[in-house]
Amino acid sequence: MKYSEPNDYVNHLRQASAAEFSIRMQEPATVADQPAAVIARIRRGMPMAEFDALARWLAISDDQLAPLLGISRATLHRRRKTGHLEPPESERIVRFARLLGRAVEVFGEEPAAREWLKSPAVAFSGETPLSFADTEVGAREVEYLLGRLEHGVFS
Repeated sequence: MKYSEPNDYVNHLRQASAAEFSIRMQEPATVADQPAAVIARIRRGMPMAEFDALARWLAISDDQLAPLLGISRATLHRRRKTGHLEPPESERIVRFARLLGRAVEVFGEEPAAREWLKSPAVAFSGETPLSFADTEVGAREVEYLLGRLEHGVFS
């Protein structure tokens, strides 16, 4: 699926109904099945359009996004040829979508969320939240910090 606006990607993954997921994946689903539908989609490998939408939303190049997803330049070229990401890469796309949505909730607007995610943070020893979130443990720490910021806990 192609996205005309950068925020369409975040909205799609965060707010899509189970029915939309089921149509895209051609599987029956209920609201309770939504996580299962996302997992099924990850296991199949997401289309490269998801990678492209994430890069557009973050306003970064493919060469900047690929390492965050654990993809080398050569692998990125191969993925472009096949049109699909592998399951581990697809899971990382979902991880970043989760963080993007959370950052928008905390900062209230996409430009502020995008800027925060791409700016070095003392809490991450000078790394950006995006680079720190290249592992699941790091992503959880970014979510934890967002929660603290949301509640005014700065220490």
